[in-house]
Amino acid sequence: MFSGLGENGGVSHATSDGRLRLMAVHAHPDDESSKGAATMARYVDEGVDVLVVTCTGGERGSILNPALKGRADIEAGMADIRRAEMAKAREILGVRQHWLGFVDSGLPEGDPLPPLPEGCFALEPLDVATERLVREVREFRPHVMTTYDERGGYPHPDHIRCHEISVAAFDAAGDPDRFPDAGEPWQPLKLYYDVGFSKERTSALHDALIAKGLESPFEEWFKRREQWGDKIRVPKITTQVPVAPWFDRRDAALLAHETQVDPQGWFFKISREFQAEIWPTEDFELARSLVDSAIPEDDLFAGIRDGAAS
Repeated sequence: MFSGLGENGGVSHATSDGRLRLMAVHAHPDDESSKGAATMARYVDEGVDVLVVTCTGGERGSILNPALKGRADIEAGMADIRRAEMAKAREILGVRQHWLGFVDSGLPEGDPLPPLPEGCFALEPLDVATERLVREVREFRPHVMTTYDERGGYPHPDHIRCHEISVAAFDAAGDPDRFPDAGEPWQPLKLYYDVGFSKERTSALHDALIAKGLESPFEEWFKRREQWGDKIRVPKITTQVPVAPWFDRRDAALLAHETQVDPQGWFFKISREFQAEIWPTEDFELARSLVDSAIPEDDLFAGIRDGAAS
């Protein structure tokens, strides 16, 4: 059992319209479609109010679609293009979405790594970025938040910063003494880390493909994980949400980020039917909980549903 980590400070969790609320905090446009997208689509269809908060504009994202590489118009207009792609993805998923307004840090490469660009998200003072997210939390009043683990899921400075401000905002949003000008206090009840690309899931899909005599697209994934070494952490899966019927919405939303994905790439090489057979869930790690819920879970709102919307 997970027991409460603190009191709610008298903050009511009844919502004016009786709906449950989920906030997913992501570093860049496209992250919401590659991490937990089917879960969000499922909850939208069930009547949950879902808000994606996107920390940066993704301005420094690489063009990963081979058909679009080398186009000067895309490179020059990346910021506007990524906003348009995000608009398509959020419509497909049926979610609301807000921009936090920070500038993409880019993924530094080289040995030694070059310094991060001045003014980027990863270099923003923690309290400045946290206050902006606290405002979003207090306005939207989510019962559940999702984000990345302390190493970002993979070593991108924006993902790590996204984790830091998400945890800080979860802890601060219900405290009237923290950021008093950022709205009326609201305490979310649960915080999860996305576990989209766990070794368990990837190995299960890989082994099932090999057993059927099929080619696996995951060899490169395993090599990359080995190269990252201790820059990533092994997650603990506590919560598996069944979402196979929403895999099509997930894939359509990711394809809406046309500059960021190769439609012939590894993500799309395995049929949705095969994925549904081998691993029909999206997975999460419960990081903070102010309610009692039995582990393992199959619902991000376990322990909340009966009382939050009454």
